[in-house]
Amino acid sequence: MSQTSCLSVILAAGEGTRMKSAMPKVLHAIAGLPMVAHVVKAAEAAGATGLALVIGHGAEEMRKAAQKFAPKAETFVQEVRLGTAHAVLAAREAISKGYDDILVMFGDTPLIDAGALAAARQKLAEGAAVAVIGFRPPNPTGYGRLIEKGGQLVAIREEKDCSEAEKKIGFCNAGMMAVAGKHALRLLDKVGNDNAKGEFYLTDIVEIAGAEGLDVVATEAEFENALGINNRAELAEAEGIWQARRRREAMLAGVTLIAPETVYFSHDTEIGADTIVEPNVWFGPGVKIATGATIHAFSHLTGATIGENSEVGPFARLRPGADLRKRAKVGNFCEVKQSTVEEGAKVNHLTYIGDARVGAGANIGAGTITCNYDGYSKFFTDIGEGAFIGSNSSLVAPVSIGKGGYIASGSVITESVPDDALAFGRARQKTLPGKGKELRERFASVAAARKKAAE
Repeated sequence: MSQTSCLSVILAAGEGTRMKSAMPKVLHAIAGLPMVAHVVKAAEAAGATGLALVIGHGAEEMRKAAQKFAPKAETFVQEVRLGTAHAVLAAREAISKGYDDILVMFGDTPLIDAGALAAARQKLAEGAAVAVIGFRPPNPTGYGRLIEKGGQLVAIREEKDCSEAEKKIGFCNAGMMAVAGKHALRLLDKVGNDNAKGEFYLTDIVEIAGAEGLDVVATEAEFENALGINNRAELAEAEGIWQARRRREAMLAGVTLIAPETVYFSHDTEIGADTIVEPNVWFGPGVKIATGATIHAFSHLTGATIGENSEVGPFARLRPGADLRKRAKVGNFCEVKQSTVEEGAKVNHLTYIGDARVGAGANIGAGTITCNYDGYSKFFTDIGEGAFIGSNSSLVAPVSIGKGGYIASGSVITESVPDDALAFGRARQKTLPGKGKELRERFASVAAARKKAAE
């Protein structure tokens, strides 16, 4: 099978009115990735060498989105929706290119597993003309039943057309199938629309192929693989299933999740073994974590790279471009964006580091901020190796603090500081004996006068 070519035709033309959204249904995200992109990934993992997206509602938006998750996919517009077979034939140009296998999939089934698709393709390799993917839902009511006889799939029967005996069948149609490329167009062109809705149903090719004496079989996938998304409640259900799968994968790969159900991953999260993740942590897209890191509770990470044995949080936010090197620390109520925190450096408390480099072994005191934006442009702050930035300091970029530099607490630094220098950027303290008492008495007198006037 690995030597065969395969086209995946993904049907994604539905309007998704039950989503109550102006956005095409299949662009709603699971784990930060459009649900149709999950389908594309599964197809590619199952060996698809070509992709055809059949789109309709929001066609331009779909094309633009597809450039990100499937740049090599061909797109075809189903102008009028006349059934699933009609939708597949919208991709006639791609199907006619002579692929060995054709996978027909749906853009709103983001939990489909590559293994289920590969199993269907394997049946084609063994000589079947059509392999339909089935599943066994807890309650089959409402699903089309797969009617088998002598090891062959003879029909897909909609529930309203089932006999009482057929309604008892628990093996149901997941909608997806694999079709041998040499038969695909001929079978699809034979599908008629002599039915109540006047539509062309893909399921009809089962009986058409059987009538030609071709082998038609069914394969079985897990129930979750076939879940279609029609509304936001089902979207949330699918998100929960995806997250549960990913958490289990992470833990089996050596990651400790103290409260797994409270940790949320993105589709591309990379996390090394011996990492510990405490409760209520959110991983947005683009996060890569090396081995042995600790991510403390209530931290939010997006687009960040975290080195070996580094420590983040609790209550830390790492934004895109945050790059923590080995044994770096970003502590509680800190935010880092587009900055490198080099080996062993510490950003411990209540601090903002943006557009900066924090040198190896440097210490950033509580309440420090890099003032990187003047309302129009961003500027860079360079903090040298081993520098010490006192608490409540403001570093006004562009500025550099030299290696071993020392910034006194409460300073506003507007000029660069040489290596090993000590810099003060604050007014000299002045102490006036007895002035505090005088102020209190004056303020009390004013307050009393206001109260009396109010009465």
